[in-house]
Amino acid sequence: MNLRTGQRSLRVAVVALALGLLAAWTGNAPASPAAKQATAPAMLTTTAPAPSAPALKTAAAEAAACLKCHEPIKAFRDDGRHQSVGCSSCHGNLPAHSANEKTRPTTNMDPAACGTCHKAQFDSQFTMNWNKAARKEKSLAPGPSPNPAWDKLMAPHGFTREHAEARSHMHMVLDQFVVDRAFGGRFQPKEGWEHLTKTGNYKVWDVIEDKYPGDTDQKVFKPGTAAAANPVCWSCKSADLILDWAYMGDPVPTAKWSRTSKVVELVKDVNHAMNCFFCHDPHSAKPRVVRDGLIDALTRPEKDTLFHADRKAAKIEVKDLGTRGHVRKIATLSRYDTKLQCGQCHVEYNCNPGFDATTGQAITMADRRTNLFPFKNVEGTLAHYTSVKFRDFRHAITGAGLIKSQHPDVENFYGSKHQRAGVECHDCHMPKVIDKKTGKQYTSHWQTSPKNYIKETCLGCHDKWDEKQAKYVIESLHHRVQGKTRKAEYWLVRLVDKFEEAKNLGVDEAVLNQARDKHAVAHQHWEWWTASNGHAFHNPDATIESLAKSMTTSQEGIKILDDAMGARRSVARAQAAPAAPASR
Repeated sequence: MNLRTGQRSLRVAVVALALGLLAAWTGNAPASPAAKQATAPAMLTTTAPAPSAPALKTAAAEAAACLKCHEPIKAFRDDGRHQSVGCSSCHGNLPAHSANEKTRPTTNMDPAACGTCHKAQFDSQFTMNWNKAARKEKSLAPGPSPNPAWDKLMAPHGFTREHAEARSHMHMVLDQFVVDRAFGGRFQPKEGWEHLTKTGNYKVWDVIEDKYPGDTDQKVFKPGTAAAANPVCWSCKSADLILDWAYMGDPVPTAKWSRTSKVVELVKDVNHAMNCFFCHDPHSAKPRVVRDGLIDALTRPEKDTLFHADRKAAKIEVKDLGTRGHVRKIATLSRYDTKLQCGQCHVEYNCNPGFDATTGQAITMADRRTNLFPFKNVEGTLAHYTSVKFRDFRHAITGAGLIKSQHPDVENFYGSKHQRAGVECHDCHMPKVIDKKTGKQYTSHWQTSPKNYIKETCLGCHDKWDEKQAKYVIESLHHRVQGKTRKAEYWLVRLVDKFEEAKNLGVDEAVLNQARDKHAVAHQHWEWWTASNGHAFHNPDATIESLAKSMTTSQEGIKILDDAMGARRSVARAQAAPAAPASR
């Protein structure tokens, strides 16, 4: 027997011993992988029920074989609160994996695994917000960016097909499958509109179906839709793919999925929304971030992000956990810093193909610029994209190279009065609440508006207010900002219309390029805020200042075009005037 065979046999023996001990102590046969996954412990920081002495011994014995090879995991486990959790609680197929390392174990990605120990957090995470209707487009009359301005200002971008307001996190995967801009109408709910009553921690493939299963090409199947989904955007919707995705989504042989994968095939492996281990390390139960685009931004040598300027920010330590032949990174945090943890998704990031702003050539998903986090404010983000020569799309009328922002919520919060005072995302969106059944305090994981938690959030600091006053302030801020947004839209539409007039009049291309530059800036300072959630409250001063810049920049562009058109009309009038009669 050689050394490697001996080590493998030892691992098999230890795992078999652990499973046998478990059966003896509990009076049950070893559970199947599915049963073990169904009773997996949570990955949150709330202390789990104290295990019995036999359970502790079982977890230690079970972990012994695994940790011989998975040394990085040992450091997490030894320093965390999940020491009493056995590997088989979250992983299946362990004996086969120990016998042959090429036989991969299974990993339970279902948040319900965490809910067995952390029921209050789990139940709150999957609370339905019935005040947030499905498929409520932002372009509706009372929306953040109503038509007709929206479609004119964003044409021909895929978001003009459907740009719906966000709703409960439990639906973030489902909504991405069925939105009209993503898959061309391919995926549809099995029960039609009746699926909207579905709530809780459901598996998305129990709800939807592929109407064209024999065709894996990403394309439009129904009029009025677009096929704009891509692999990178799914890094935010679900962490189901995390073990099969190399750092930054680079296409490497050992990673099943990459930025260049066929997205229709990739999404067949996605089932769960908002996995707990986005923010909680499963082995230590400590805070972390896993989104590679954010980790890449936080470790840029330029140290140019909002995080780097934040003196109160958590310390981060980036660790490489790749054991399958490719690099995979996570960043552990010295404390909970929800600006970073929420900032894995609630930020502006590029996950789309676009074009090079200098050469005009297409940027495909093979380019790392399709997985990019600037992690800067509204002004800095445009400058960052300019520095890397990236633009999302050309406007249908002006031809200006423009950016389509995603949801820059965290960036907008940086620099606000609340952020400077030490408030973080969880203070308003995930406060400490009391369980009505047990009377115990826990952290609510219903990531929702603070208007649903006024007593636990606003009134904790503003103790001279009542709930009615707090809501009045929030709504007043919202209306103030929406009024300024409408004004920015008016001048931006005016600029686009004036551009069309100037082009038809034959204004020189050099002048049109000056107007296009103005359009790009004015667009950034308008569309950024329509893409954001809660910006009117997160940072109302910055919002109003930026929208004012959009207005004045549009007006500058209009003047450039008016002056050029005036000059051309003067020349035309002079040329058309009859010649003066000759003197005798």
